[in-house]
Amino acid sequence: MFKKGTTGTPSFRDTLRSHRKPHHFIRNGVALVALGLFAGAGALAVVQPPPAPIVYQAQQRLTLPDPFPAPLSESTAPFIAETQIRRGDTLAALLQRLRIQERGLQQFLVQNEDARSIYKLYPGRTVQAALDNVGNLIWLRYNHTPGVTEKDGYVSKWLEVSVDGKGGFLASEHSTVADTHVRIAESEIKSSLFGAADDADIPDAITIQMTEILGSKIDFIQDLRKGDRFRVIYETYSHDGREIGVGKILALEFINKSKAYEAVWFAPEKSSGSYYDFDGKNLKGAFLRTALKFSRISSTFGMRKHPVHGGWRGHKGVDYAAASGTPIHATADGQVEFIGQQNGYGNTIILKHHGKFSTLYAHQTRFAKGLKKGDSVKQGELIGYVGATGWATGPHLHYEFRVDNKQIDPLSVDLPVARSLDGPQRKMFEQTVAQYREHIDLLATLQTSDNTKVASR
Repeated sequence: MFKKGTTGTPSFRDTLRSHRKPHHFIRNGVALVALGLFAGAGALAVVQPPPAPIVYQAQQRLTLPDPFPAPLSESTAPFIAETQIRRGDTLAALLQRLRIQERGLQQFLVQNEDARSIYKLYPGRTVQAALDNVGNLIWLRYNHTPGVTEKDGYVSKWLEVSVDGKGGFLASEHSTVADTHVRIAESEIKSSLFGAADDADIPDAITIQMTEILGSKIDFIQDLRKGDRFRVIYETYSHDGREIGVGKILALEFINKSKAYEAVWFAPEKSSGSYYDFDGKNLKGAFLRTALKFSRISSTFGMRKHPVHGGWRGHKGVDYAAASGTPIHATADGQVEFIGQQNGYGNTIILKHHGKFSTLYAHQTRFAKGLKKGDSVKQGELIGYVGATGWATGPHLHYEFRVDNKQIDPLSVDLPVARSLDGPQRKMFEQTVAQYREHIDLLATLQTSDNTKVASR
């Protein structure tokens, strides 16, 4: 054992002290290094930076436009207000919606003869007003006839009322020829013709034209099939950027039961124009297939059990069921041979056509106003209205097609057609049809491409 304070072998505590000394040297060394770095940093801090480059500045005064060039009260541009006539509207209600407060204006509109067109407020038509910056009336316009066909073209008409500068008003009628545009569209029949037309945003007037143009080729009552397709090029009319009506079909392709029927409008010199197929044959056949626009066949040609007398008898025509009052149209140009009552046929019209042909229209509720024996009628002209006179159990049209006064089935007979184009007219026609054929072919190509994409998905 070692005793404290004695010499000899070092104690355990002394041994620990001797081992701790190197740690003091390490700390001191770190401190010295840190001091050295600080001193070095101090030496670097006193180094002078290079002189800053000289910056030159240039100034130019620009004249900027005033974001508010003039107070609203000083503006000269009129404020245009517009409203659409609603069912049950009054003149006072229209003026109130347009914020017109001109004293005496309503009385002027009611009493002035030149403003009489505003007496009838047609729902859907528009009324416009131009007001100055303080709300005073500049003019009032009633677009009472958005579009009507006249000799100069499709015309838009309106009544304009202005301030005369003496505390009163002036009324005058105006008209202008509408702008003509050409639209192209196509669609596929899934449920009905009108449904397919609606899908392509085609107006009903154009749809009806399709049935009239191809009425001698397609029976639109019973021949249409799901999957039938049509492509059409037609006119529309606009005024002040607003579409106001539709014109005629310029070209048409209708694929019915995989067979294509084509039509193009062609008006040679000194002619009112007509529709032809792409080969130049006139589509205004001698006879249309049906005398009604849309209906259904309730009884075909041939033997049947008579609905009134019973027993089996030969039915010598085709019955088309339709609502009472449905318009009846002549299936061909002709002359009224008979008009009046005829046995079980009731109110009947018989038209005599060229050559040996005639047609009969029976059970009418009434005839077209003013129509009489000997009058000439055009194909598609109104001659009467569907009824249930004579031996009829309900409203329908009994239609007969006769050759040498013998009844023939109008649904199966090959109807006569008009002559084809020839000579100089043929060359003019080919130039006309070429421009429309290209557009129709393009629509067909696009439709085929879309079907291919769908099939590949």
